[in-house]
Amino acid sequence: MTIKATTLKSISIALALTCSAMTASTVMAHEQSVQVSDKATIVALEKAVMGEHRSAANKARDIYRHPVETLSFFGFNANMTVVEITPGGGWYTEILAPALKGTGKFYASHYPDTGEDNYYSNSRKKLVKKLASDDVYSEVVLTDFTPRTVSELAPKGSADLVLTFRNLHNWKDAGVEQVFKDAYTALKPGGVLGVVEHRLPAGVEPEKAVGYVSEAHTIKQAKAAGFRFAGASEVNANPKDLAVYPKGVWTLPPVLALKDQDKEKYLAIGESDRMTLKFVKP
Repeated sequence: MTIKATTLKSISIALALTCSAMTASTVMAHEQSVQVSDKATIVALEKAVMGEHRSAANKARDIYRHPVETLSFFGFNANMTVVEITPGGGWYTEILAPALKGTGKFYASHYPDTGEDNYYSNSRKKLVKKLASDDVYSEVVLTDFTPRTVSELAPKGSADLVLTFRNLHNWKDAGVEQVFKDAYTALKPGGVLGVVEHRLPAGVEPEKAVGYVSEAHTIKQAKAAGFRFAGASEVNANPKDLAVYPKGVWTLPPVLALKDQDKEKYLAIGESDRMTLKFVKP
């Protein structure tokens, strides 16, 4: 073998070792980014889940929503500053508020009450009433979120974790793109955006699966807002859900839009198949 050939071989080996080290480093960084919550936080979450302030009906949905496992995957910690975008009826708020009370900070960013008799204002009124119903919510800070409009979910750069559960389908593309930008602004560097949404099966046209959203498209939108994709969990997956129903995702429980028609069939399927995605602000 000539000196030139030997040199080229040495360079090739060095490059291979460098690439191997870079790959190992990337894998390690990815594993660190999806680490779960500490044991003390798990205990706080489990206590909140079992709290007497939660109704039996809401507790019955835990088997579909896996709140402790989901929040753990997002890296939830009881001393964090957390934002929940559009809490709706407050299902997750019932868990987040007591788990953060006294140790962290919790912003519930919801539709504003404009004084009109519409879904948005009425939803805000119901949430305000809920937050006044029990001392576990006494530290919740309400902020305003308006779809497709720049919204200050929390003070800029203050949040460790921003969460949204089953909302993307309501906001459509323009709304999702804007809310991801709002979340990016609210988060600290290294902060996490956690997304749970009804998942559109690969190969199924959106028009045939109303209420379901493409996982690949959601990841693309988050990246466009500046986020790094840190991982996905199948904790909220439901392989029984085929996504094509007469009334869209609302055909399934808990809504059961067809009422008694084929009710047992849809109860047997359970709640929707959901993607659970974690993004990090660099």
